Amino acid sequence: MLYPLPPSGGVQPRRATGPTDRTSDGLRPRSTAKGDTGVSSSPRHGGHRLAVDVGGTFIDYILLDEADGSVVIDKQPATATALVDEFVRGLERLPVQTSELSMFIHGTTVALNTLVQERGAKTGLLTTAGFRDVLELGRAGRPDIYDLRYQPAPPLVPRYLRREVTERVAADGTVLTELDLAGVRSEMEFLVAHGIESVAICLLHSYANTAHEAAIAELVRAEYPQLSVTVSSELVREWREYERTSTSVINAYTQPLFGAYAKTIDTRVREKGYEHGIAFMRSNGGVMTIAAAGGRPVETLGSGPSGGVIGAHALSDRTGYRNIVCADVGGTTYDVALIQDGEIVERSNTDIAGRPVMGSVIDIVSVGAGGGSIAVIDAISGSLRVGPESAGASPGPAAFGNGGELPTVTDAQVVLGLLDPDRFLGGRMKLDRAKAETAIAKHLGEDRDLVHLAGGILTIAQTNMANAIRVITTERGLDPREFAMLSFGGGGGLFAAGVAEELGVTTVLVPQAAAGFSAWGMLTADYREDATLTSVVDVATESLPVIRESFAKLAEEAQDALAAYGFERDALQVAYSADVRFLGQDHTITTPVDPAWLTGSGDDLVAGLPIAFAGRHKQRYGHGEAGAPVQIVTARCRAVAPVTSPKTVGKFADGAATPVSTRPIWFPATGWVEEVPVYERTEMSATDRLAGPCVVDEWTTTVIVPPTWTAALDEFGNLVLTRTEA
Repeated sequence: MLYPLPPSGGVQPRRATGPTDRTSDGLRPRSTAKGDTGVSSSPRHGGHRLAVDVGGTFIDYILLDEADGSVVIDKQPATATALVDEFVRGLERLPVQTSELSMFIHGTTVALNTLVQERGAKTGLLTTAGFRDVLELGRAGRPDIYDLRYQPAPPLVPRYLRREVTERVAADGTVLTELDLAGVRSEMEFLVAHGIESVAICLLHSYANTAHEAAIAELVRAEYPQLSVTVSSELVREWREYERTSTSVINAYTQPLFGAYAKTIDTRVREKGYEHGIAFMRSNGGVMTIAAAGGRPVETLGSGPSGGVIGAHALSDRTGYRNIVCADVGGTTYDVALIQDGEIVERSNTDIAGRPVMGSVIDIVSVGAGGGSIAVIDAISGSLRVGPESAGASPGPAAFGNGGELPTVTDAQVVLGLLDPDRFLGGRMKLDRAKAETAIAKHLGEDRDLVHLAGGILTIAQTNMANAIRVITTERGLDPREFAMLSFGGGGGLFAAGVAEELGVTTVLVPQAAAGFSAWGMLTADYREDATLTSVVDVATESLPVIRESFAKLAEEAQDALAAYGFERDALQVAYSADVRFLGQDHTITTPVDPAWLTGSGDDLVAGLPIAFAGRHKQRYGHGEAGAPVQIVTARCRAVAPVTSPKTVGKFADGAATPVSTRPIWFPATGWVEEVPVYERTEMSATDRLAGPCVVDEWTTTVIVPPTWTAALDEFGNLVLTRTEA
C-alpha cells in the first residue's frame, strides 16, 4: 500500500504496472498492496488526494490514489529562504499531474515560525479604556518556579500601539458605556500613521455582546482596507481577557505573512492546474478552507503535529490499541500526545512560545529535541546541553555538507553508526561522517572521547523526549507502562525503543512510511468547525431553557460554517461539550454533553452532567463529589463533515528476510556491536521476528532494534517492537 518514489531527482514518470520501478539506480522494489477506500464526503472527490506537511527540516508528501488505495511518499528539504519553491519542486516529483488532484490538504509551520521567531507584522491593538496593559500584565504564574532568570515573553504589540477606546460592556452583555466611534477614528489615525500592517480588536466582555467590536471592525475595514483585521468575537467567544487578547493579537501578528504565504501557494498550485482550493490542517485535528485559514492563522499553529495524532487515532481504531502515546520525532521538535481509551485528548487552550492561545486544540506537548537539535557546552554550568536550538534544513547538521558546522543529534547518530551515510533518504542524500566527527570534536571538546560525546548527545536528547511523555502521563496520574507507543516522523524509529525503555513501555509501533505519517494522518482528517460561547449558568432544572438555547445556537453556527464550504447539512455530525466547574471554583474541565441530555424533560442533563464532570475531576485531581452543584461556564459545539480515510493493509514478502548488510553500531547498554544485521522493511514476511540488535531500513526511516527487543510486522504493516526482557 505504501511505496516510495524512486531516489533519482527530477519529474518522475507515471506509475507503471508491475512490482518495480526502473530508476538510475536500477530496479527498486515497491509495494503494490491496496486498501479499500470509500468516497470522500467533501465537496469534491475521486482521483487523487494529496497531503503536504511542511516541517522545520523537511516537507513530506503523501499522495493517495482513491481508485486503489495505493499511496506515494516523498520528501523535500524545507529551506526557509525558498520554501515555496521547494514546495512546488516536490509537487513536480509526484507521479500524477497537479490537475488530477481532487483534494489538497496542507499542514504548515508558517504561522508557528512567525510567532516563535517574532518576525510578524507590525500590529496595533484597540481595547477598552483602562485595559491596554492586560497584554503585558498577563498572569502571575511562572512556568518554571526554579528558573531564577525567567523572563516572560515580551508583548507582540508595544504599549504605544495598544490604544484605548471609550466603551464598556458588562459581563452579562449589558452596555454600560456607548461606543465612541469618533475616538476610534482618532486612534486608528494614530496607528496607521505609525505604520501598522494589522490590527486586533479586543474589547472587555465582547464574548457576551459583540456589537461594539462589530462596529469598530466595520469602520476599520471600510476606511483602511489595506489592513489585516482580527476581531476577538469572530475568533473566540470566551472569557478570560488576557488569554483572549493574547489569542487575538497572535492572530493579527501572523495574519499578513501567513496570508501572503497561503495566497502564493494557492497561486502556484493553480498555475499547475489545481482548481479546487487548498485545505489547511488546523490545531484541533480538522481541516478548513484556505479562506478560513487566511483569516484565522492562529488555528494552524499546531497543524503539523495534529496530523500525526489524527493518523494515530485512525490507527488506534484499526489495530485495537486503545491507549497510545503518539511521538513525532522531526528535525526540530519532539511532539507527544495521547490517545486515551480510544479518544484523542484535547484541551481548550494552550501556550505557544510563552503566550496563551485559546481554542480547542489537540493536547500536544513539544520539546526542542529532534534530528537538527544543536549540542552545546552550556556557558554557565559547563555541562552538555542539547536543543532547543535547531540547525533546521539549512544549513542543517554538519553531516549534511551544506555549510553547517555545529554538532547536532543527527551528527551523533552518524558517528555512532545509527545512520548509514550512504543510505540516507534511500541514497538520494549522502551524509558526511568526517564533518560530523569534526563538528562534535571542535565544539564539544577535542580532548574528550568522540564516542562518549556522541553518546552523551543521544542520551540527553532521549531523556528530554522521555520527560515530555512524563508531562502528559505521570504528571496527570497516568502510567505510561499502560500505553503502547506509536513513534513516527523521520527520526521516530531511531529513538523509539530507547525512549520506551526509559519509560517502561514494552510495545512500540512504527507505522509504514513513518517519516510522512503526519501527512498521511491529514488524509484521514475531517472538516471541523468549533463554536463556543461563555455564559455562566447553574446546571439546574430552571436553567434548562437557557442551556438548550445556547447549544442550539452554537450547533447552528458550526453547521453554517461547514455548509458554507459546500457540505450538505444532513451529512454533518454534531458533538457537544461544556467547560464545567464545581460551584465556587475558578477553572474548569471540558466534559462531553450527551445530545440526548438536551432533549426530552432535561432531567438527564441535570443528573448526568454533574456525574460525568465529577468522574473527570476525580481522574485528574483524585477527588470529585457527584452530588455537588456544578456550573456550565462555556458551551461548546463541534460540527464535523466526515471524510473517508484510507484503510491500511500490510504488504509482506513471500520469504523470510535476510540481512542486506551489516555495520557496527554503538548502543548505550553494550557499547559497540561490530556486525549488526540490517534488514529492508519491504523484504520482511508476515512471520518474520527479528531479534535485536538489528536495523530495519526503509526509504525515509531507519528503525533501531536494540538488544532485548524484537521486531515483527502486524497485519496492517506496522513494525511492532516488543521488549523481551523486563
